[in-house]
Amino acid sequence: MSAAPDPAMLAKAETLTEALPYLQRYAGKTFVVKYGGHAMGNPELARDFAEDVVLLKAVGINPVVVHGGGPQIGAMLKKLGVESAFVDGLRVTDAETARVAEMVLSGAINKELVAWIGQAGGRAVGISGKDGGFVTAEKVTRTTRDPDSNIEQAIDLGFVGEPKRIDRTILDTISASGMIPVVAPIGVGDDGHTYNINADTMAGAIAAAMGASRLFLLTDVMGVLDKSGRLLSDLDPAAIAALRADGTISGGMIPKLETCVTAVEAGVDAAVVLDGRVPHAMLLEIFTARGAGTLIRA
Repeated sequence: MSAAPDPAMLAKAETLTEALPYLQRYAGKTFVVKYGGHAMGNPELARDFAEDVVLLKAVGINPVVVHGGGPQIGAMLKKLGVESAFVDGLRVTDAETARVAEMVLSGAINKELVAWIGQAGGRAVGISGKDGGFVTAEKVTRTTRDPDSNIEQAIDLGFVGEPKRIDRTILDTISASGMIPVVAPIGVGDDGHTYNINADTMAGAIAAAMGASRLFLLTDVMGVLDKSGRLLSDLDPAAIAALRADGTISGGMIPKLETCVTAVEAGVDAAVVLDGRVPHAMLLEIFTARGAGTLIRA
């Protein structure tokens, strides 16, 4: 008579069988993953994230990583004595701030993430939107309404851009060669200026251009929360508009959800906002029936 299977080993086998239909469903698909928040500064979480991305590539999914770096940019600006302000979650960016942002994003953060993926057994290539004519940016315009006069006024955010055109050639080339693109959210305008692009916005535009199956926004919260702090697991554009109107969502969550809505309306199957501080949160979302975070569909 054979010995009873080890419960721990049996649990691992059951986990793999639970993942099987998802592996079959997503084979050959593109996942765009925005990696950001304070989890980027935690070596253990960075290692977990790199392993997750390498696993996705190994099972036939094509991940494209777009990273943020807001806390790291803020720390460098503080170190250099450069002050900055935010409007609707976007950093007002003068010429000096733009130079610091590019230095931090395209330099230290991008190459560190490439190295983590390499240590996890994958091969990654770090690029920014300026490489190979990848992302052409245009200046972001924002308006605000004066509460006293009710007059709408334009806000100059400086060198803050958003993607105007995306040429996916470089991403296709990197992915087809078996490597993982790691993208810094920097672009160049038709005017020749360098623009700092919100990483969520960049990821959403890339997901739309790639016809991605999933857009993942890894951040510092478990997902979208209601006014009682409970997780909202499923949303659509109409529900998001209502949540913004009643003040449930604000600050940095506004551009995240704008990105999700734009992406799913452009053809991305679904977008997910989830907590990058939870180990392997992305795998839990992809390969389990329960999932994690907030799922947004059109």
